[in-house]
Amino acid sequence: MSDDWRKDRIGSALRGENPAVLRRLEAGFAVIGDVQFLPGYSVLLIDDPSVGRLSELPKSKRLAFLSDMDKLGEAVERACRRLDPAFRRVNLEILGNTDPFLHAHVWPRFDWEPADLVGRPVWLYPRERWHDEQYVLGPQHDAVREAIADELDRLAP
Repeated sequence: MSDDWRKDRIGSALRGENPAVLRRLEAGFAVIGDVQFLPGYSVLLIDDPSVGRLSELPKSKRLAFLSDMDKLGEAVERACRRLDPAFRRVNLEILGNTDPFLHAHVWPRFDWEPADLVGRPVWLYPRERWHDEQYVLGPQHDAVREAIADELDRLAP
């Protein structure tokens, strides 16, 4: 499969063509992250690519997006705790500095992270970590991907 879906992540998710989608949620899509140097990294994508900010949503949809973020965060936490005894916590972030559409990052954090980074923002990891082939999403991440998807199913209403 080509990486064309990366140019239109939300549109490809809506069409069922985004291979990173874990589950459709109420206000968006839970997707596994492109890089997995922190195994379980996931993203919540809004289901409307024209929405750039949380404040652009009507209150009901805003609350649904935040509820989906909470659900994805809990699923990542449960899955990572089960898969890695060194799991510490989950960091949730809505930044919007690069991609123009509303999305939330869900970062699992672990005790095995470098001491100078474990208590700091993920964005301070060296640039090469973000592009290292060993961390690019692939079949080697199927177990964490399936664990998160299973937890999302358990958390479904």
